[in-house]
Amino acid sequence: MTAKHTRNGGVSEDFLRQLSGYGLTTAEILYRMPDHPGLLQSFIWQDYDIAPDFPTLIRFLTFWREKLDGALHSVRVGHSKLIKPAEIKAFDAEFRFH
Repeated sequence: MTAKHTRNGGVSEDFLRQLSGYGLTTAEILYRMPDHPGLLQSFIWQDYDIAPDFPTLIRFLTFWREKLDGALHSVRVGHSKLIKPAEIKAFDAEFRFH
């Protein structure tokens, strides 16, 4: 992942994506070694994506199946929204400042 800057005052595109609902997605991809299909290799992929559909991950896995030699065995996915709504707690008090 690289930080990308836009023309809107240097705000990161990744930050803007997080504000629009994207969260950090990590996938552990197990695939078969092309020369030794009985052996599995692990690959860690990470990008911002939208749960539960994961369109960015699906595009990457489609690319993998179409362009790379190692056959996919399994994919384990973790996802977390990094920007979450603030918690607001109401309490019975009033503060006045003069």
